Amino acid sequence: VRFPEDLEDDNTTFNPEYSHQVFGDDEVAFGYKGLKILLYYIAGNLSTLFRIGYTSKVNEKFDCVEADDVESKIREIIPPGFCTNADDFVSLLEKEVNFKPFGMLLHTYSVHNEEAGEDITYQIYKADMTCPGFREYHERLQTFLMWFIETASFIDVDDERWNYFLVFEKYNKDGATLFATVGYMTVYNYYVYPDKTRPRVSQMLILPPFQGEGHGAQLLETVHRYYMSSPTVLDITAEDPSENYVKLRDFVLVKLCQDLLCFTPGKLMQGFSQEMVMEAQQKLKINKQHTRRVYEILRLRATDMGDAEQSRSYRLDVKRRLIGPYKKKQRELAKMRRCLRPEELTNQLNQIDLNMQHEQLEESFQQLVSDYRRVLERLAQA
Repeated sequence: VRFPEDLEDDNTTFNPEYSHQVFGDDEVAFGYKGLKILLYYIAGNLSTLFRIGYTSKVNEKFDCVEADDVESKIREIIPPGFCTNADDFVSLLEKEVNFKPFGMLLHTYSVHNEEAGEDITYQIYKADMTCPGFREYHERLQTFLMWFIETASFIDVDDERWNYFLVFEKYNKDGATLFATVGYMTVYNYYVYPDKTRPRVSQMLILPPFQGEGHGAQLLETVHRYYMSSPTVLDITAEDPSENYVKLRDFVLVKLCQDLLCFTPGKLMQGFSQEMVMEAQQKLKINKQHTRRVYEILRLRATDMGDAEQSRSYRLDVKRRLIGPYKKKQRELAKMRRCLRPEELTNQLNQIDLNMQHEQLEESFQQLVSDYRRVLERLAQA
């Protein structure tokens, strides 16, 4: 909500992707007809208005059942101090002009908005719990995780090893410059013996109204650049990354790596090398596993897949990596042959069909190439 009229504007409304963490695996609130749970957030500081509406509700006296206590379920998620009537909320909205982003400005960029016919400016900040007012703001911000990340949980903000990176949109209202929250990322700095840290991306969310505009890539690249300048950082990783995050990371890392000397077309065609691992790790804080994916994507760009020899060479190179888990299974099988009785061994053998392995390997390869092509297409447009 940026203007009072946004309270009645359905165009500013978006729905949750998940509600199982609040309403159980069936995502059902029992005992209501026409139930509407409405959460309004002021665009910048995220002050909250909470309302519930419904056309009818089961009556304990007559129906002998009790409706779910929806309000208490929501209250468990949103921090205290929220509004319950629109007048209080609008009066807070009038003070929004005083809201400024928290922490240190890291990056400013603009995105052309077709609808508005103009470039809109965005900024990325790094904050921590020592910033005045940030703790309360973060409590409101993290409520979005429950609705948009399937396995989300709230973090321990008293642990000083957390870093917070925030994206804001700059906009004008009555001649003043205001800021709207776009998204954020939390990163935990793990200790690596003897004197390094390994920042691990824990949570990342771009709010639905801003998705598809490239903010996730801007945020991830900015975070990488922030840690790249630190001599104590070993490499940057992510906790339990989603498929979408992996695709985003592929794009950002390939963009960062493509100008490194070790990734010239001539060197790519010679195969994956220790030189690539060293240069990507030292200059860009990228670990070996992620560097290997970058190599495969850039080698695909350098490969003429219409040329039978080049195509075959590329396919074999990628499949040699993909076959790793299958080889591990075969080593386990060799152990079983030494340890298991014949009938037990037959049982295990039935689960490891070689033909099936080849089919799965080819399927994995084709899926990977399809994902890599999408990264290269996006890179060509960047």
